Amino acid sequence: MKAVLRLVLAQVRRDRWQLAVWIAGIALLGFATAAAVAAQFGDESARAAIIAVAAANPAFLFLRGIPDGTGLGSVVFFQGYAFTAVLAGLMNTFLVIRHTRGDEEAGRAELLGAGPLSRAVPLAATLILASAANTVLAACVAAGYVLAGLPGSGSVVAGLAVGAVGLFFAAVAAGTAQLLPSARAANGAAAALVGAAYLVRGIGDAMGTPSPALDAVASGWPSMLSPIGWGQRSRPFAAAGIGPVLVLAAAAAVLAAVAVLYRQRRDLGESVLPEHPGPARASAAGRTLTGLAWRLQRSTLAGWFAAAAVLGSVAGAFGPVVAREVEGNPSLTDLISRLVPGTEVGVVDVFGAALMGIAGVLAAAAGVQAVLRLRAEESEGRAELLLAGSVSPARWMGASLTVAALSTTVVCAAAGTAAAVCLALTGSPPAGAAVFLAAGLAHAPAALVFLAAAALIFAVVPRHTVQLGWGLLAAGLVLGQFGELLRLPAWLQNVSPFRYSSALPVEDLNVTAAGILLSVAAAGALAAARLLHKRDLTP
Repeated sequence: MKAVLRLVLAQVRRDRWQLAVWIAGIALLGFATAAAVAAQFGDESARAAIIAVAAANPAFLFLRGIPDGTGLGSVVFFQGYAFTAVLAGLMNTFLVIRHTRGDEEAGRAELLGAGPLSRAVPLAATLILASAANTVLAACVAAGYVLAGLPGSGSVVAGLAVGAVGLFFAAVAAGTAQLLPSARAANGAAAALVGAAYLVRGIGDAMGTPSPALDAVASGWPSMLSPIGWGQRSRPFAAAGIGPVLVLAAAAAVLAAVAVLYRQRRDLGESVLPEHPGPARASAAGRTLTGLAWRLQRSTLAGWFAAAAVLGSVAGAFGPVVAREVEGNPSLTDLISRLVPGTEVGVVDVFGAALMGIAGVLAAAAGVQAVLRLRAEESEGRAELLLAGSVSPARWMGASLTVAALSTTVVCAAAGTAAAVCLALTGSPPAGAAVFLAAGLAHAPAALVFLAAAALIFAVVPRHTVQLGWGLLAAGLVLGQFGELLRLPAWLQNVSPFRYSSALPVEDLNVTAAGILLSVAAAGALAAARLLHKRDLTP
């Protein structure tokens, strides 16, 4: 036990700043959301109005969750819980994979295994650290809500709900680390499961049944298949109960125990799904810079492509289902017609436009991750071998950015195409279905700006590429999703490229804005290639 505690302390020292940023950021987002709701919707009638609109809009329910009353705490939880739960899940997946598969690949696990330690000790220490981190996270989220003026008992349950979701995904990541042979694959799979939990919860909530007074929504059965949906069922500010939190904790304990038992039995580097070696010699395409960039990025980009296709399929398949539910309630139909005054907006259009916006975020993430691959190649010494020949740094970056840009566009197109196909299969008119392909591609220019920004960061401050690359994407997402709620200055909200994406088919395509975004992305990519050519390689 003493060895486990020492290893926990070593991991804390190694991750102290990363965990501090994650926990403080999530708690600050909760506090800011609560303070903004209190300032903007302090009056009961104002909260009732916004909840009524949300109850009538499946896109709101998909993105934010289900409203559960018009009390201040209930509105705060509705506005912010789903997003903070996703952040908690990602924090834990990255933490666990970093100290399991990541340490095995880097050789640190082998050094520890050379001593008198059990095979499962590093994993056990990581799970203890994750438990402590989620306890602190729950306390900080609760404290933020209390400081914003929300009731103490409800704040504690809300914090526990976020922490329990994080703990569950720590156990999921521990299992994923045993299943897959590399840290990159395990990270991708674990993060995809977090996204799937958000998606399933969103489907269940969008299919929910509003109350007659339009002050609450009962979620559909799919949300019970999601850990995020279970945390939502704790209802901290309406009918607080820790039963759902205990269910999540129990499920996490079972998953963690299975992962520890398997880790005790497997050898270092092995996995349930073994890694298959590639061919001894590259193909003709693989001998080019673009072919090499594609081979390095294809598996990760395939995951983003699949996620976007699933999201588009949800928009196309469930949009008509949600529309039928809404059309049966005249009050909801009337509220939907008021969401965008002066236009005839259908439920399918509103629902699809919201999901295409999420697909744009996925496309931006795919592009950023492709650029971050350049940093991995440089820090691990492979770029030095490549650039020792006749290859220039600008050509090396250009090949990777070309593949990343094409992949970003394809991810957007995948979401739109899947939505169009599913809508056509449900009997929607071909013209109405085809517009969703354009709706997906409308978000590509903003996604490409984030790709160029990540390239600039890599060229100027390579050692901070990962943190700043993902940080800029997270900042753009927060400004786009919460900027108006937090009453941030207009100029600050306008910094996010997502603000300039056209939400087809709810609104018309802004050709000028799309052209400016593409110009900014191209200029940023050219500047990054130029700056990279001038600097030395950095380990």
